[in-house]
Amino acid sequence: MSEHGCWLYAVTGKAVPAPPRGVAGETPRCVEAAGLVAVVGDVPLDSFGQDALYRNLEDLDWLSRVARAHDAVIATLPTVVPIRLATVYRDDARVREVLEQRAADFHRALRRVTGRTEWGVKVFAVPEPVPAAASARPESGTAYLARRRAALSRRERLEQRAAEQARDVHIGLAALAVASCDHPLQNRALAGEHTRMVRNLAYLVADDRAPAFADAVTACDQRSDAIRVQLTGPWPPYSFAALEEP
Repeated sequence: MSEHGCWLYAVTGKAVPAPPRGVAGETPRCVEAAGLVAVVGDVPLDSFGQDALYRNLEDLDWLSRVARAHDAVIATLPTVVPIRLATVYRDDARVREVLEQRAADFHRALRRVTGRTEWGVKVFAVPEPVPAAASARPESGTAYLARRRAALSRRERLEQRAAEQARDVHIGLAALAVASCDHPLQNRALAGEHTRMVRNLAYLVADDRAPAFADAVTACDQRSDAIRVQLTGPWPPYSFAALEEP
């Protein structure tokens, strides 16, 4: 029979109803200490132990499936500090130790996210207009160089305008949020887009301001000719509450 460890999903301030099945098909449960509740799942170490995780995290299908299950559990919970993927402890006693040792950090994070939700805003450059077909007539070297310089200058102007508009979008949206952060840009395949990403932003927004925030994103998109602004979420507050291992 395989040994089991405790996969940690999130930390909250009170007991919660049983979430959906977890990463190993288990039913998550609660471990309590220091006025905190850790939502954990019992996972087999032959698949989720340290050595197994090193192997499995290289398998994109496995990683995608586990990440979806991890997020699905967190999404059902009330105000939580979501824990990064693949945080596994040996037993409940170790989970309680972590809660006690980092109680102040967890309580501080919970206060920050209570009544607030994370929203993502992705900003993409509007594609450059397709130039008219070149004349079939031969052109001189001078004409070719002039045309190339004009094309490069036009592209630089478009990129600058996109960057300026994205900056203005961020300034306006940040004023409606409690906190904000810039994430690394995603490549086109990961973002599911064919155009270049300009900014990859996250905002922590008070729940009673969420409708106004969504309206502001729509307005930003409508008035910006060099960029397209896309709202994503709501998400658990990974960007603003998740704690790394000390």
